[in-house]
Amino acid sequence: GSMTFGHVEILGGADTPYEKGIFNLEIVVPERYPFEPPKIRFLTPIYHPNIDSAGRICLDVLKLPPKGAWRPSLNISTLLTSIQLLMAEPNPDDPLMADISSEYKYNKQLFLQNAREWTERHANQQRRVSKPLEEKINQSGTATTNGSTVQKRKGSNMGREEKKSRLDP
Repeated sequence: GSMTFGHVEILGGADTPYEKGIFNLEIVVPERYPFEPPKIRFLTPIYHPNIDSAGRICLDVLKLPPKGAWRPSLNISTLLTSIQLLMAEPNPDDPLMADISSEYKYNKQLFLQNAREWTERHANQQRRVSKPLEEKINQSGTATTNGSTVQKRKGSNMGREEKKSRLDP
């Protein structure tokens, strides 16, 4: 099925440990959207109880009922707002990362310090050096395979267009 991919940037909210960070997210819109929610994941590492190391986000609006709260009336900008709210107010009772969750619950100062350090390390570079960072992403296995499948799809379309233009005198 045809899926559309998009990338968006979320800015870390003021008064959160993610402040001043720029976080890249990947959005995959399924064919059955809006009856199925888009898949959204963080490409930028983030230190958060509800976001795992693969960037997957535990959020009810990203899941179909009965477990989730996705409705066809929601759209991507609503989801991004919900993700920003989750960044500002983690939900430690529904964690993907148990360690970070208990740290958030029982040692909040340490959590805030770690989250700030991660933001500085991972989410600030994008502003300074966007080119080398893209290369880094391409070297890692998962991103490359995703990239190449997308390119293949795009390539086949381009091929068709090129053939058309070749036929023209």
